[in-house]
Amino acid sequence: MTIAILADDEKRELVRRVGADLNARSGKKKFYSPSEIGKSLRRLDERVGIHCWAYCFYSTPTDFAAYHESIGEACDYAAMKSELLSAFTEGASDSWFDIDLSWLDWPDIDLSGIFDFLDLS
Repeated sequence: MTIAILADDEKRELVRRVGADLNARSGKKKFYSPSEIGKSLRRLDERVGIHCWAYCFYSTPTDFAAYHESIGEACDYAAMKSELLSAFTEGASDSWFDIDLSWLDWPDIDLSGIFDFLDLS
């Protein structure tokens, strides 16, 4: 399977939709299992070519690698996570950022309301 190329706004929208579903079904977690992410993607009827972006954003690097190995794919977690970060920061430098952080541990950057579905207070 080939990973779909998405525009930054499409990446943000995918992450928002999947995050809202994961939060509603599984509660707020730093990371979700590949099984939880896969069920969310199926519930949302997301096309298969974009699934990898959600797995990258919401799973641990280890789970991401194990999942892709189990389906016989090689995806670059670091490169994809960097692209996602760039989509959220509108291309600002990410050289200071630890890409292995959970989405809940990201530094205080303006995510333009992408996580409005989640009450972080």
